[in-house]
Amino acid sequence: MPASPLPTLNIEALRTILGRDADVFALDARAECDSTNTVLTESVPADDGRVPVVVCDLQRAGRGRRGRQWQAWPGASLTFSTLWRFPTGAPVPAGLSLVAGVAVASALETLGVAGVELKWPNDIQVHGRKLGGILVELASARQVAAVVGIGINLSLPPGASVPDRDDVSALDQVLDTPPARERLLAELLLSQHRLFATYAASGFAAFQDAWNQRNAYADLPVRLSGEAESIDGVCLGVDVDGALRLQTDTGVRRILAGDVSLRAAG
Repeated sequence: MPASPLPTLNIEALRTILGRDADVFALDARAECDSTNTVLTESVPADDGRVPVVVCDLQRAGRGRRGRQWQAWPGASLTFSTLWRFPTGAPVPAGLSLVAGVAVASALETLGVAGVELKWPNDIQVHGRKLGGILVELASARQVAAVVGIGINLSLPPGASVPDRDDVSALDQVLDTPPARERLLAELLLSQHRLFATYAASGFAAFQDAWNQRNAYADLPVRLSGEAESIDGVCLGVDVDGALRLQTDTGVRRILAGDVSLRAAG
């Protein structure tokens, strides 16, 4: 049987955990929605100086990369999106999904999760098993703004599965005592807020080392598959602009984020 839905996330408890930083965010908790990213991209909130946050217990049409449906289960996942406005001239969107990955990894490590890995360009793993994912979308053509959607598996209900993946994990499998959803969300929001400020000022170069230190496929043979071609090589990590570097038979190739999939070779 699927997990029983949890009550809508407790906004007052979240604000208490955030403390003096609570007013940085405009918090919106919903029992259901089509997609938290869609809520923020289709109706961009007015800029009141806060970071809009939409968190939802059940996404009816959650979206992942490459047009895939985001797999989540009521009461067993944390799914939320944030809208970030950046100063004119900020390096959005280059490398933003990778910085978001570093922010998620940092938050999880703060909560005691060991073995956090980042799989280019948007997966969060723990010891090789997928724990969550990130979807970044531009929010407005009139200003430098992006929506960052994040999903974290809290538990795996009996029979839960993800298409094309048999290596999925959940927070209750990697922590003896997983945090409450409010505590987890607070850490994720604060980590994004802190790191995105650095990103706006310094670009992805400030996070290149932090990402490469958590690279799931560091110096391993991989296959990068896309619509046009598949490329085999050794993963050398990411460049200063977030491009993936592959050592191939014909030299080093730089791959910018696109409609591609990265897997271990073989």
